[in-house]
Amino acid sequence: MHVAFNGWFWDQPYTGSGQYLRRLLGGLRDLAPDLRLSLVVPAHIRTLDDLPPNVDVLPAAARFGGHPGKVWFEQRSFPHAVARLGADVAHVPYWGPPLRISAPLVTSVLDMIPVLLPEYRAGAMNRLYTGLVSAAARGSAHVLTISKASKIDIARELSISPERITVTPLAADERYHAEGDRGADRAVREKYNLPDEFVLYLGSFVAHKNVRMLLSAYTFVVQAVGENVPLVLAGHPPAAWGTARFPDLPATIDGLGLGGVVEWTGPIDEADKPALYRLATVFAFPSRLEGFGLGPLEAMASGTPVVASGVSSIPEVTGDAAYLVAPDDSRAMGGAILSLLTDANFAADLRARGLERAAGFTWRRTAEGTLAAYRQVVEAGRAG
Repeated sequence: MHVAFNGWFWDQPYTGSGQYLRRLLGGLRDLAPDLRLSLVVPAHIRTLDDLPPNVDVLPAAARFGGHPGKVWFEQRSFPHAVARLGADVAHVPYWGPPLRISAPLVTSVLDMIPVLLPEYRAGAMNRLYTGLVSAAARGSAHVLTISKASKIDIARELSISPERITVTPLAADERYHAEGDRGADRAVREKYNLPDEFVLYLGSFVAHKNVRMLLSAYTFVVQAVGENVPLVLAGHPPAAWGTARFPDLPATIDGLGLGGVVEWTGPIDEADKPALYRLATVFAFPSRLEGFGLGPLEAMASGTPVVASGVSSIPEVTGDAAYLVAPDDSRAMGGAILSLLTDANFAADLRARGLERAAGFTWRRTAEGTLAAYRQVVEAGRAG
């Protein structure tokens, strides 16, 4: 079997789509060494680092720059490359499939956030692109997604039969583990000026990440423990606060009187993330909507107890290995954080459960489900 991949995100390994593509390709190569894999990349990608062995690479023109070039690559360049390769299956590992293609099409829809959240639908171009890829996804031979919650959303919003949707959960990278190098961890602590104890939020600051609720929750933490355990906000700040997508968190911090207890790190180097998780006393993840929720899984794999919202796909990831609360209940989230800060036995129990839970998610499992979907569409094509 010959599978051709859309490799648009190969040079963006720290985005969700880029990480998914890289890990999936490696998992498939380990699982099925005889599987022929081709990666079709836009011509602007000059360096293909971390490419698994025996993967053919075919550059294809994007024709234009920016978003129009991406659409051209998805709708014209990738289909032409698939026809040239004579692939048995074409896989687009993100929500950007072509309307027409010569091979059975498998599309990975990691989440339905662009449809479910109004701030992502603003603007005619966004609505046009979402309509295009929605129509193309409906024409796919099979759809892959990464959680049962996302499968339900896809079936409902795109009117795709659940039988045509397969859930293939993600996994934490093997570098996320509880036993780190003490010297390296100490260097990360010094690099970001981190205290001995802190509660960590690591991620984006878009509205659905619900960081404003976490800030409200922290007022209850401060009332109990004072300012000795700061809340560390780690991630890339937006170009501008106070928009529909990015609420004004600095103003919220000032309004809540948390200026002395909230610390911003700014962007975190990817190599530093495992140590950052390990150093944190508690990891907080208040998000309202996730395709999967890799942050809690990475934290659990790193041996850090997790407090999170019990909605969307998050309970599928954490099981009973995290303290889950309602996404609108700041008092409950504050109480959950306090429980882990003040009860060492409870924190140790949740840490142990988190390590066990995280070990159950592997990229081999992801690859197995993906390979089964390929075989299904190929056999269906032969039968048809």
